[in-house]
Amino acid sequence: MTHPHEDPADVATSRGGFSRRSIVATAAALTGAAALGRAAGAATPQTGLETMIGAVERPAELSELVMHDARTLSALIKRRKVSCVEVMETYLDHIERHNPSVNAIVALRDRTALLAEARERDLQLRRGEYLGWMHGFPHAVKDLSAAKGIRFTSGSPIFKDRIADTDDLFVQRIKAAGAIVIGKTNTPEFGLGSQTYNPVYGATATPYDTSRTAGGSSGGAASALALRMVPVADGSDYMGSLRNPAAFCNVVGFRPSWGRVPAPGFVAQGAVAGPMGRTAADVAMLLSTMAGPDRSAPLAIDEDPAVFTRSLKRDFRGTRIAYVGDWDGHLATEPGVLDLVESSFGAFADLGCTVERALPDHDPAKIWKLFLQWRWWSMLGYAAMYDDPDKRELMKPELIWEIENGLELSARDVTEATEARTAWYRAVTAMFSTYDYILAPTAQVFPFDKFVHWPDAIDGRPMDTYHRWMETVAPWTMTGHPVANVPVGFDSRGLPMGVQIIGPDNGDLAVLQLAHAYEKQTGWVDRVLPPGLRED
Repeated sequence: MTHPHEDPADVATSRGGFSRRSIVATAAALTGAAALGRAAGAATPQTGLETMIGAVERPAELSELVMHDARTLSALIKRRKVSCVEVMETYLDHIERHNPSVNAIVALRDRTALLAEARERDLQLRRGEYLGWMHGFPHAVKDLSAAKGIRFTSGSPIFKDRIADTDDLFVQRIKAAGAIVIGKTNTPEFGLGSQTYNPVYGATATPYDTSRTAGGSSGGAASALALRMVPVADGSDYMGSLRNPAAFCNVVGFRPSWGRVPAPGFVAQGAVAGPMGRTAADVAMLLSTMAGPDRSAPLAIDEDPAVFTRSLKRDFRGTRIAYVGDWDGHLATEPGVLDLVESSFGAFADLGCTVERALPDHDPAKIWKLFLQWRWWSMLGYAAMYDDPDKRELMKPELIWEIENGLELSARDVTEATEARTAWYRAVTAMFSTYDYILAPTAQVFPFDKFVHWPDAIDGRPMDTYHRWMETVAPWTMTGHPVANVPVGFDSRGLPMGVQIIGPDNGDLAVLQLAHAYEKQTGWVDRVLPPGLRED
């Protein structure tokens, strides 16, 4: 195997070895999942599946404060219906109770200091100094980004003692909107791999089965959101890192268009920062804070991000959606994944959309080759560390594999990759002349054992790299189109899955509008709570 905005039961080898235990979902459960996906705003359980995974009784100690969506919490704080101190105390108590089961929040700051900052936020409100919609919010920053004065490891032992001396731009904006940074969320080492584990903090679990991975690389963010330990979360995405963990944790993750959240540099590489939340409206609000042009980012989209603070309601009658599925068998998928993803079609149909199976006029094998070369090139930013034998010794094998392949690239290889990326973008542009949106599975497998670093096979088909099992997200990374993950339900084991909604170039608002409408039809996030938030 190749190494890699205001109111608003086998663990296999350490690097591979996919456990095949209970892999096939029963037909009855899948039928139930489809029924749930089509039940618009159902107030009562529709099938035995929902009864099995619960969603009715909550533990007595569970505070209603943490159950509010972020926009509701924001309004309560602004109107001084609840104090920032009460919010902070409640969230910290909740984190203390639930974080040990998933290991989502790391580098948690001292409670005394956080409460002091919350008291200052309350004083500001009394003085009429309202900072913004996140005033008094506890917020944890993904540990691939800098938050001043807080441990900044990137999940690597090379940086296990590093303390950030500045804030990244989007963190500055989140703080300016009134948030209090309480710590970080866990991530895989340097964000590589859609499984959140590292030698500094360990592995992060999905709260729907704490023996299984939360996905990655924004796994800590997604898990913390699902367990209501933060109101909203930031993350980043190269190969599905805002999408895959959202699917594995039954929340909403949004990969913005390239340049929507500004980043330095003159090359549109794969990675983008973006928002996660439990509702599309919350995600849009956080995007309004993170987005907007900046002089430091020459490729930033010059559009007022206040557009994302407005209502997401829209009429979708007559909307055409293409579904690529597994690309006519090109993608290996775990049995049950496609059935569950396709069970979402009824909800889109109820909105007035037509979903059709269609593929871009492009060879998916060429897209994968393009992705590999582009990724190798981008990973050369770590080459200087690789050149230091002591640091190289501390690198995960997958990073070494990426760098070494990158070092083999010629200038001609990179030129050909840029041409291939243009050709692929042209094919997707042509598809959007017929369709308004594209749907694709968010993942090819359900959450797997958190101690298995990556699946080495799917349904008997070997995976030739450490990330081939997430190939379903790679095409949309390469085009830079906006993509949202929305939940599609659960299999018979209570494991969540999601579907990607891909929008046209710079169509971030359009994607969020469809995600919002779909959410109103299905309501998966609120209807099916993680076991830790339910009575036994």
